[in-house]
Amino acid sequence: MSESLYPWLVLAMTPHLGGHRINKLLRHVSAQQCVGSSFEHLCQLGLTQQQATAITSPNQQRIDLALLWQQHPDQHILSLDSPAYPYLLKQISSPPPLLFVRGEVDYLAQPQVAIIGSRAASIDGREAAFNLAYALGQAEYVVTSGLALGVDGQAHLGALKSGGATVAVLGSGLDQVYPARHRQLANEIVEQGALVSEFWPDEKPRPQNFPRRNRVISGLSTGVLVVEAAEKSGSLITARYALEQGREVFALPGSIYNAQSRGCNALIKSGAKLVESPADIFNEVGTLTECAINNQISLPLPQPENEELPFPALLANVGTEATPVDVVAERCEQPVHEVLTQLLELELLGLVSAVPGGYVRTRRS
Repeated sequence: MSESLYPWLVLAMTPHLGGHRINKLLRHVSAQQCVGSSFEHLCQLGLTQQQATAITSPNQQRIDLALLWQQHPDQHILSLDSPAYPYLLKQISSPPPLLFVRGEVDYLAQPQVAIIGSRAASIDGREAAFNLAYALGQAEYVVTSGLALGVDGQAHLGALKSGGATVAVLGSGLDQVYPARHRQLANEIVEQGALVSEFWPDEKPRPQNFPRRNRVISGLSTGVLVVEAAEKSGSLITARYALEQGREVFALPGSIYNAQSRGCNALIKSGAKLVESPADIFNEVGTLTECAINNQISLPLPQPENEELPFPALLANVGTEATPVDVVAERCEQPVHEVLTQLLELELLGLVSAVPGGYVRTRRS
């Protein structure tokens, strides 16, 4: 294993030599032959002097650390020619020459659907991500996302809660989990899925890493669902990669007054599949289980239809967008202090939630 990985580790350390250029290089020589070539021959193959120097005089200490890292039973390094390297990812124009993986590598070969969206997602957006991931997990799809706050985190949690598997693609090395508050979530994913990165384990998160991470998220997946995204969201970069890679693109529609929905609405106008339920995804990418085929996917926390809720008049005037207390009071024609008392009781029951700008109604209500 170490001998077969060595030339790939050398190539992966070579500056400005990504998957696209490595693929072109390997049309002429194997990875082993390339690393064994002379400085002059490497220059003849089209490499720069800096690249030829990096290959002929590699950082052996860094290579040894990587080989030591993969000796842990849950840690793996997959090279582009490895049988375990994900087939779909290998087909993109610039596949990572190496993948560092913590967890079960077999999940990378299973059909995956990516769920991505805003870090500052609304309550509706977070719940939609959780519920859709839950349904996908029940249907035995692997849910893939980027471990970010907001939509990504809820997608991973929904898949885990369903008993399914989830894959998190990082914009940092696997020993530098980002964001830090998701370290516990990352550990849970290792037990029920996999963490993946093209960056060396000790690499810290950098802004330029995240677009590269995004192309891996879409490259691993048969389809990409955008739950909430602003007009210039990084999620739209992933959607663009998905289109370039020939993947299905889905989007959750939202209010025209919600800035976090403008990216999704724009995707739908451009031809993305509008998603209102898990069936909209299954109908496009195909189903893996009889349960999914029959549209019998259950979502968590179902509520009785005949449940009587307190203060129905007040609830009817609190929507999914933040509603100020004075607006609720005006609509209900009640004093503000009474409305505040009722809202507090509803909040304790989990029927509304206080957010910047007022209150919103939760899914439970």
